[in-house]
Amino acid sequence: MEILKVSSKSAPNSVAGAVAGVIREAGSVELQAVGAGAANQAIKAVAIARGYLAPGGMDVICIPAFATVTIEGEERTAIKLIVEPR
Repeated sequence: MEILKVSSKSAPNSVAGAVAGVIREAGSVELQAVGAGAANQAIKAVAIARGYLAPGGMDVICIPAFATVTIEGEERTAIKLIVEPR
């Protein structure tokens, strides 16, 4: 499964386009966000991507979870959003 990393500076429309493209090609995608701002952008991107995919008859669901990621040698907790077709 492809992993897309989202930051607080990520543009939700750009992330949504990437999410929609990966879902069309591979069937599912995982978004990882560390911090409240990044999680906010990731959630917005999932909502926008759902709108991009709906006209093609595809509805998606989002499964939230926690993940541990290493950033600059330090372990951090990330929000992991698995997005896949319903």
